[in-house]
Amino acid sequence: MSPIVIEAVDLAHQFDYPLYSDVSFTLNEAQSMAVVGRSGSGKSTLLHTLSTFLRPNAGTAKLFGQDIYMQKSDEVTKLRRYDMGIIFQAHYLFKGMSGRENIAIASLLANEVIDTTLLEQLEIENVIDQKIGDLSGGQQQRVSIARVLSKHPRVIFADEPTGNLDSETALLVMQVLLDYIHSTKAALFLVTHDDNIAKLCDKNYRLEEQTLSLVKENIF
Repeated sequence: MSPIVIEAVDLAHQFDYPLYSDVSFTLNEAQSMAVVGRSGSGKSTLLHTLSTFLRPNAGTAKLFGQDIYMQKSDEVTKLRRYDMGIIFQAHYLFKGMSGRENIAIASLLANEVIDTTLLEQLEIENVIDQKIGDLSGGQQQRVSIARVLSKHPRVIFADEPTGNLDSETALLVMQVLLDYIHSTKAALFLVTHDDNIAKLCDKNYRLEEQTLSLVKENIF
């Protein structure tokens, strides 16, 4: 059995209304997991809890065997810098810089170098030296994904990583992400509204009516 990367135990959260409760699952090395749900179902909130940014109202969230919210702040900072990669819906790129410069900053902070093969896989090698503001939305999204993968994270959290892409480019991006986790034994946790994207993952869950339910799981 591969080591567990993410473990959720009886997680619950609410704001003005309950979002979900009794959420439990594990995700191992070299595995991918998708959570599908309608807008407002709580899937992004769950991602934020698992990625160290939002303490749950109840339950335990673990990364690499450690309770996230029992760790010291400097340990969480190291985890975010070296072991985690987060693909946000918003790109959070520096608009005055080129794509290459945006990637270089993340690589430098993680003591890594830019993987030029990755740029080719994402089909952005010919535009990587253009300013971010001159790139299309889809190109910006692929730069943001390259920035994350260039850190060589052990776990990737992706919030609608293909939401602004056409179907062909979405499949390209998913293949790059899946190839990465299989070759590096990392783990991928993503949330999406797209059932077709979710089906590409090893584990497919649906979050609705405050409950996380398993839809499909590939058994290896």
